[in-house]
Amino acid sequence: MRYLALLVAALTTAEMQAYELAPRLVINVTIDQLRSDYVEAFSKFYSRYGIKRLLDEGLVYEGATYPFFPVDQSSATASISTGTTPFYNGIIGDTWLDRKSLQPVGSVDDGKGFFSADKIRTSTIGDELKVSSNGKALVYSFAADSKSAILLAGHAADGCYWLGKDRLWTTSSYYEKSLPKWVRNYNEGFGAQYKKQKNHQDNDNVVDLALAALSSTDLGQDEVSDILNITLSATKSDGKPVHNWQEEMQSVYQQLDYTLGRLINAVEKKMSMQQVLFVVTSTGYSEEKPTDLSRYRIPTGTFYINRTASLLNMYLGAIYGPGRYVEQEYGNEIYLDHRLIEQKRISMSELLSRSQEFLMQSAGVADVYTSDRIQSGNNDIQKIRAGYNPILCGDIIINVAPGWRLLNENTQQTSMSRAGVVPFPIIFFGDGIKQERVTGPVTVDRIAPTIAKTIRIRAPNACTVAPLF
Repeated sequence: MRYLALLVAALTTAEMQAYELAPRLVINVTIDQLRSDYVEAFSKFYSRYGIKRLLDEGLVYEGATYPFFPVDQSSATASISTGTTPFYNGIIGDTWLDRKSLQPVGSVDDGKGFFSADKIRTSTIGDELKVSSNGKALVYSFAADSKSAILLAGHAADGCYWLGKDRLWTTSSYYEKSLPKWVRNYNEGFGAQYKKQKNHQDNDNVVDLALAALSSTDLGQDEVSDILNITLSATKSDGKPVHNWQEEMQSVYQQLDYTLGRLINAVEKKMSMQQVLFVVTSTGYSEEKPTDLSRYRIPTGTFYINRTASLLNMYLGAIYGPGRYVEQEYGNEIYLDHRLIEQKRISMSELLSRSQEFLMQSAGVADVYTSDRIQSGNNDIQKIRAGYNPILCGDIIINVAPGWRLLNENTQQTSMSRAGVVPFPIIFFGDGIKQERVTGPVTVDRIAPTIAKTIRIRAPNACTVAPLF
């Protein structure tokens, strides 16, 4: 009996030590469109409290990338929280085409006019923390837009808030029936002041509400680790295209530095930095001003996806008989009518192969990916496969040549194709982290398992990659 008592005491002590070693609060900061080249270009303008402190004192992975393509705000944010790619988590973009209605749907739109995390098909790091702690851990998320807030919050968050159309903070009944008193008080005070500003300082507004949460809730106040998700932006507040990056982006990054410094200082005054882990990264893409490349004799052109889809339908009709084989096109994807193809007893593999051969002859097409080709999983298209979801995506994906503009005349959807990589970092700071620069390539899906290991819980249920440390 005495041996058993000693064993129980030893296990209890080890468990308590594990709790003590884990940070009480993880502050997960995602910065939309943060770029390493801009961070470095404006480094002489920073104070010592924000970006400079993160770089000088943190563990910095300089060569971060996303393990899938294409990347946008929603797919990037979901990858950070789930530790996996759209192939598994189901967030293939900000919007996609619903196969049943053939209408676009948003990544956090529940189809009833409300917002939720229902479209995330896996658990998130916040979800796993709630399960592991039997609901005791706190998970909060703050962002200027609903997509970022919800996709980081996950399914089980205690609070998830974003700016509504009236520029005041709101949430969804998916998380709470009504705003808590401390958020309502913020809206009446600081929120009302921010609303009056001509150029909205959303980053400061987000940070101020996050700091209000630290003061008004029990975040970081016990031995159970909590997560605070914050989304900031490294873009112009007026939303207009950048014409002269040296002049226009300097003020953006200086202000971002100031906001990050304010956040770090406020947290440090409330808690020991040994009890806090900051994780800072980017959404890893960049929206750029459309440019007429022909002025500089750079190969370019316009690829009309709606015209191409119509021509493909005529081509398939000539081979297999009359019918509407192409149901719809959206973005660079073409959706086929599976029921018609089955009724005509046409081999889908044969039809896709013929379609690929036909489309490859079109000007402005760099490559054509069919569902058959993508799901075969060849090494040369791993990133395309990782960004594809067989239930949600089209049957044919057209890779438009770099420099070419993709245009849908029916919906006026347009985008410029660019294969270049936007460099950005992953930074860990606090919690006894030692300063180090790591230059080798790493992928963002490894953030979630790294946080999981640090706070002693399981990684999200579709995460198969190893922690960064």
